[in-house]
Amino acid sequence: MRVDADDFARPCSCGREHHIDVREIVIESGAIGKLEKEMSDGDLKECISPLLICDMNSYKATEELMEDIYDRCQVLILDAEGLEADERAVEIVENYMEEDIDLVLAVGAGTIHDLSRFVAHQYRIPFVSVPTAASSDGFTSTVADMTWNGVKKVFQASAPLFVFADTDIFAKAPARLTAAGVSDILGKYIALADWKIASILMDEYYCTAVADLETKAIRTVKDNLKEIAAGEKDACEKLMYALILSGLAMQMTGNSRPASGAEHHMVHLWDMEVVNGHLDALHGEKVSAATMLVLLEYKKLADAIRRGACRVHAFTDGDTELLQETFGRKGILGALEKENTPELLDDVSTETLSGALPEILKIIDLLPAVTDMQEMMSIVGCVSRVRDIGLPGKAIEESLRLAPYTRRRLSLRRNRRSRACSRLSKRSTTRRATTMNRRVLQFESIGGVSW
Repeated sequence: MRVDADDFARPCSCGREHHIDVREIVIESGAIGKLEKEMSDGDLKECISPLLICDMNSYKATEELMEDIYDRCQVLILDAEGLEADERAVEIVENYMEEDIDLVLAVGAGTIHDLSRFVAHQYRIPFVSVPTAASSDGFTSTVADMTWNGVKKVFQASAPLFVFADTDIFAKAPARLTAAGVSDILGKYIALADWKIASILMDEYYCTAVADLETKAIRTVKDNLKEIAAGEKDACEKLMYALILSGLAMQMTGNSRPASGAEHHMVHLWDMEVVNGHLDALHGEKVSAATMLVLLEYKKLADAIRRGACRVHAFTDGDTELLQETFGRKGILGALEKENTPELLDDVSTETLSGALPEILKIIDLLPAVTDMQEMMSIVGCVSRVRDIGLPGKAIEESLRLAPYTRRRLSLRRNRRSRACSRLSKRSTTRRATTMNRRVLQFESIGGVSW
């Protein structure tokens, strides 16, 4: 299967001409042979000092099939145990790099690709993607999810010039990794709903073509769940294709908006370890656990709207004490305040939000029922409960309250929160007094579930 990137870079009805950096995407058995040819006789032949970045797991999975490529590269094998995309891992890569490096080959899954695209962007050198598992949608993304000084951040990064996804490699990945990829795709239900709602509430840029691309990725996976669970090669290729489409959607918008909403904000919070200890779980596993929590909350809100038991009002009480106890204790409260300034909700009036409730209800109703989502996840063996990722039940409420602070991005969950972050500003007393009196919006149910 070959994906023609030019199909996604045409003028669009949204008024933008979407830019795609990746030249070619190959998803098939024998794709590594295409990479070898590209390095010998194709566009990569001028790259004489490539750096190949992998971890021990991806090295073991590829050493035989990619022997010739390993022989021609400077190879950095990172310890897979506890590996994260953070400043420490970047330092290891930078210390290992030779000065004449002119190409980065990312051989691995999500973390390896985040590190590779980040470093490639910093040093302005091209990189090539070799996915070893269909576990995440970051292979063709132009952003890197990094934990930097304890704060989860999204950095601009480089898209790969080429993607060579060899079915003979990624179809043999552990079932847990494949399930994580399915989880990452199913989380797009929430991301797309949040994006659409943001476009209604504050006229945020929204592209139907990009949203349709993400919807196609979801549908591709949904229609092949049993076959993916059985490990059928053709179905695994379709999963990889869906993950590639999601990455291209992010390239087309230049950010992660089409693929990341309230469900990913929860994951960012858990990665910061402010309400929990270290979670021994894959990114996709955390996404599916978060997706279930957010979906349940959204369905509760829909029920309240439908019963006429939901109203919108300005909210002045906040999470000041909780923020001090969590982000403050980790020493990252200042960074979170900076992330949330200026406040997005300043541009949304109570009248706008109240008037949008019928449309919000329609959007939520298009989301799968909680039981249907659970069934889809169970077919492939996805995680669907927070206890399965090691998160204690007592951390759920704090997670729901704090997650919207991790990104300055409007989600339906963010409408539930207040300006507590700004209230904790260490700026002048005048500034603090001003923000103390500012109000944001909050849903409140009457005689029903508090939301």
